[in-house]
Amino acid sequence: MSRSERLLTLIQVLRRHRRPVSGRALAAETGISLRTLYRDIATLQAQGADIEGEPGLGYVLRPGFMLPPLMFSEDEIEALVLGSRWVAQRADDRLGDAARNALAKIAAVLPDDLRQGLDANALLVGPGQAIAGGSIDLAAVRRAIRGERKLAIAYRGPEGAETRRVIWPFALGFFDQVRMVVAWCELRQGFRHFRTDRILELAPIEARYPKRRQALLKEWREMQGIASRD
Repeated sequence: MSRSERLLTLIQVLRRHRRPVSGRALAAETGISLRTLYRDIATLQAQGADIEGEPGLGYVLRPGFMLPPLMFSEDEIEALVLGSRWVAQRADDRLGDAARNALAKIAAVLPDDLRQGLDANALLVGPGQAIAGGSIDLAAVRRAIRGERKLAIAYRGPEGAETRRVIWPFALGFFDQVRMVVAWCELRQGFRHFRTDRILELAPIEARYPKRRQALLKEWREMQGIASRD
């Protein structure tokens, strides 16, 4: 176990105990020596962890301590790398650049042992099928979703008919071959899924839609039979 993983494990163990726990119990639970435990507690205190106690009396972590960004386990690092690589390959250019930039920022603050693991990560994203294109700016869709703003679109249906609609976008789905805007459609008075390659025109509307995005997402999930992940 690397030092970074050891410190993360110690923080997680302390969080499980609401009352002071002895150093020997902590050392046994984390699988380290008592001497190493005392050294790790001192390191965490220096990083800002509000750990109260001393040898012989026990230790307790006071609420409010946030883990610094370098405190990732090896599995978490691999998950971040794999997710970033998928986004870089399968999302739009702007989101792909953001994924690469985020990974670079994480790498800049990682300790040497974890940074080496990130650089040598062996989890790869294979080439997928071509994604249906489209001329709309997906960044504009994401801004509308974040701001809970309406969008005016011109849309070509599967049979070729074109319609103009005002929609309330609340989610954007990335699938193997298509990207989909999930929205409430004022024209149809219901939830609809709009393929981005069939959206011919898109214009933001300053008006906010009357429901909160989370409420729309919850209603849509219930209609689709998708369980929420708490």
